Amino acid sequence: MAGWDTSNPRGRRMPGDPGEQAAAFRNLCRSSPWKWQSLRFEYLDRPLAVSPGTAGTAPAPDLVRAWLRRPGALRLETADGLVLQSTTGINDSRDVFYVRSTRKTWLLPPRLVTPVYDDRGLVRRRPEAAYGEPGFGNARFAAALDPVELAGNAPVPLEFPNSNAVELGPITEVSHEGRPALEATVTPNPGYRPSDPGAPLCRPGRTLVRIDAGTGVCVATRWLESGQEGYGPEEYGHWIRVLGVDEYMLDDLFLAESMNLTDVRRHISWELPAG
Repeated sequence: MAGWDTSNPRGRRMPGDPGEQAAAFRNLCRSSPWKWQSLRFEYLDRPLAVSPGTAGTAPAPDLVRAWLRRPGALRLETADGLVLQSTTGINDSRDVFYVRSTRKTWLLPPRLVTPVYDDRGLVRRRPEAAYGEPGFGNARFAAALDPVELAGNAPVPLEFPNSNAVELGPITEVSHEGRPALEATVTPNPGYRPSDPGAPLCRPGRTLVRIDAGTGVCVATRWLESGQEGYGPEEYGHWIRVLGVDEYMLDDLFLAESMNLTDVRRHISWELPAG
């Protein structure tokens, strides 16, 4: 698996120069495909009524619990345990029909190709690969898991002003649900190209954005221009609480019908007859 040695001490402190901070923030937004393979999290398709990251908040009725294993396995449940979605085609074979398909279908998953890293182990330039996350509801769900739309696949030439996807305000280190994250207020430039124009991570004007430092996932957004007429609901944004990273997940978790496999993480008790 292409990746960076996590024992490398570089990258454990926030660079002091504003230009370096902006580069680190954008590189973190490009890094998600190489930072994790499975994720367990809670998701709200709106910002919290209080500041994102506040501990002790009661579960919202529209909260969704998710288990995701790349490249395409996803299970979703309500807070009460009702299954909303479960992937059914995770073991589908690429058979003879792919001979007549396009070149894009034969691209390798990101974990099998090597990007260009910076000296902090974050991705500076993304290679061509089969990117894409499972979706739910709208495309903002998938975009939050890999927020490359906030940075683009590679740095832009410095001589072209406003050529980045978004302009970054001051970047600060914060704690989001007990995990370190980078927070910034972003403003989209004319060149901002969200994966789905109908559900972008940031809207016109200012949007507060948080990126989880360990996974590169966009864990919170809150649109700060809710008073602008014609731009939809006032409460636009999302919230994610990361519960587990790279946990072992059986196929049974994602299939509609159980394969009756044994979960080797759990202790198997043997009852011995008396006497």
